[in-house]
Amino acid sequence: MFTIIGVIIVLAVLSWIIWDKRYKEYDNTDVPAGFVRTDEVNVDPVSGKKTRVYYHPHTGERFYKKEND
Repeated sequence: MFTIIGVIIVLAVLSWIIWDKRYKEYDNTDVPAGFVRTDEVNVDPVSGKKTRVYYHPHTGERFYKKEND
């Protein structure tokens, strides 16, 4: 019983730490070399802030950069 609860707690903590890390990893930095600007823009419904998506054609990696209004 305690083992199952412990596993659930560990999974909850790990998911909280990892959650949406991919979107915040490059927050407020310059766009790395090789990335191409896309037309994709995400708008946060709460804050209204825009995030531009950049794409690296050779690796398929995506880069998210907040846009200034």
